[in-house]
Amino acid sequence: MRISKLIPTGMYDTNKHRLSMERAYLRYLFKPWLVNDMWRLNISLMMSLILSAVVVPSIKAQPILKHAEKVDRNTVYGMYSGLALLMDVYYPSNPNGYGIVQISGSGWNRPLKYDATMLNHQPHVRSEAEPLLQAGYTIFSLNHRASPRFQYPAQVADVQRAVRYIRFHAKKYGIHADQIGAIGGSSGGHLVSMLGLLNGDENRPDQDPVNRVDAKVQCVIACETPSDFLEYDGGDHFLGVRLKERQRPHTIEYHIALDASPVSHISPDDPPMLLVHGDADEDVPFSLSESMFQKLQDKGVKTQLIRVRGGQHAFQFFDKKPADLDETYVKWMNRHLQKNRN
Repeated sequence: MRISKLIPTGMYDTNKHRLSMERAYLRYLFKPWLVNDMWRLNISLMMSLILSAVVVPSIKAQPILKHAEKVDRNTVYGMYSGLALLMDVYYPSNPNGYGIVQISGSGWNRPLKYDATMLNHQPHVRSEAEPLLQAGYTIFSLNHRASPRFQYPAQVADVQRAVRYIRFHAKKYGIHADQIGAIGGSSGGHLVSMLGLLNGDENRPDQDPVNRVDAKVQCVIACETPSDFLEYDGGDHFLGVRLKERQRPHTIEYHIALDASPVSHISPDDPPMLLVHGDADEDVPFSLSESMFQKLQDKGVKTQLIRVRGGQHAFQFFDKKPADLDETYVKWMNRHLQKNRN
């Protein structure tokens, strides 16, 4: 029997009693006196053997955010042909009434296997969401369909559906429906950029009331973003077309790449966008953010580009994260997401 079925679901969401949780596992398996003796003797090897024998990957994999008052795990925001689209909802201790969508980087990809790591179990969740959660923002950490099984525009359609779902249920989550932000890096940066730059009325396949809701967000933080698929040489598996063909004007492949590029959708009514990029990024060139920044400025969109000196791709995980970047994230959302209610 899986121990996750025995343990009350709220236990691992308290974030303050990790040891109590592990101890509770043992109490379900052994008599209390044995548990106490083992704990006093600190038999770490025995503990490892016991826990490794119990299948609890879902609990072990889920990120623990220390500033979360509670967490709603695996909330279904959509059901695509029997495939559940899931998100985790992190509630702050002192909510400010605003919600932010968080999308982890993945190259738009997940392996073709049943135990592939969920996107919202990536380390990006803690890095991007923790400071905003501490500042009072409710965080919605998303999973979405991924390549190679699903290609563009499936990923964009999914995250738009998530925003619609969140907006439709804003009262339940205690947030303002008309002011939702988004943060993400790499492929997540691409998707949050699309949430900000598209009109918000795309990908409405049916008359579901949720799908009638606007999908455009009102403030964006996009890190190391593949912003232009006519210039970026990656993403073939995501787009379903090769670089060679998509660089030929007037081809179908060219128009797919054009449509999938955030820079193709910039207009003067777009929300404030903070761009962050390492200038030593060899996976997604820094020049892509420079170009996007210039195009946003040309259209009169409020924007800022933070250049991380010597930062490679996923710089935040290689000791290159600027010391004040978390504070910058919070200030950006405070200034621009809450502007209409101050």
